Amino acid sequence: MKIAQICPRYSPDIGGVETHVKEISERLVKAGHDVEVITTDPTGKLKRQEIMNGVKVIRFRSFAPGNAYYLAPQIYTYLKKHDYDIIHAHSYHAFPAFFASLGRRNATFVFTPHYHRHGHTAFRDLLHKPYRFLGKIIFSRADSVICVSEYEKKLIESDFEVAAKTVKIPNGLNLKEFKDLRQPGKSSNKDDGREKLLLYVGRLEEYKGVQYIIQSLPELQGFRLRIIGKGPYEAELRNMAKSLGVEERVEWLKDLSRKELLECYADADIFLMLSSHEAYGITVAEALAAGTPCIVAKGSALEEFVDGRNCIGIENPVSKEKVAPILMKIKKKGKKENSGIDKNIMDWNEVSARIEKQYIKDKN
Repeated sequence: MKIAQICPRYSPDIGGVETHVKEISERLVKAGHDVEVITTDPTGKLKRQEIMNGVKVIRFRSFAPGNAYYLAPQIYTYLKKHDYDIIHAHSYHAFPAFFASLGRRNATFVFTPHYHRHGHTAFRDLLHKPYRFLGKIIFSRADSVICVSEYEKKLIESDFEVAAKTVKIPNGLNLKEFKDLRQPGKSSNKDDGREKLLLYVGRLEEYKGVQYIIQSLPELQGFRLRIIGKGPYEAELRNMAKSLGVEERVEWLKDLSRKELLECYADADIFLMLSSHEAYGITVAEALAAGTPCIVAKGSALEEFVDGRNCIGIENPVSKEKVAPILMKIKKKGKKENSGIDKNIMDWNEVSARIEKQYIKDKN
């Protein structure tokens, strides 16, 4: 099959949607399909076209104020000029999926929304109401809607009444990467007196909740924080750390290799993802697979990871008053042994195979 994957951003940009599209695209190529990723580059610094691990990547310049929207009507024009068996659009929260739905021609149209109902800022959240009209068009034109979590599936069925089209196929991991990464020996049954390493991996946006970790640090002697990622909220987070006098206990990293990132997961004592809304939570899955216990905010798909042992949930709204006591309690008791990879975490090979089957089902 000739398959077009449409997404706002793609590798070397990082994020949940970027990872999802990259992993399934490369596996679909290995399965014998012709795959193009059609995406945007608001910076204009990346290659217009290139082949990455067998995947043809085409980037159009986009208008993306505040790293949002990724307005690129050229995607519509391009799709209208080319024939595909499958057009698979990703991310409700940006315009490329809308242009893909209009430019589908005779192709089977599959939509993975990565939907969490809210915008990433108060202003973007306000824009969600008028955007809902465009969103309904995308859903109406889709032959199937692939949801990455039960939480997302319920939200979509409630907001868009498309239950007949929805199917749940979660995100995955390359489980082989984590096979030799897990380090059972680094756990202890009591506080051994050593400094505990907290870890956050992801975009630096206010809704991600990194500020609550930084705000907790003055009360958390014996803890340090490693932040991996970049985004528009970074400057404010750095100023916050400085004003609270904890800047020397916060390490900022970005653009790591995959090997370096995996080592950071394994080195951490506790991983935190305090985001107010997520459709899945791939970094939480990666941390758990690396053998690192997690603390997450309840109220989104992150709650599906909570088991009270390997992953602890914090009630929303999150605050430093809720974060600090939980971390101190964990430090006092010592780091619990992660009992194993969650049975609900799938390998990308299985995810890709399920998506391929969905393509065939929709096309027939």
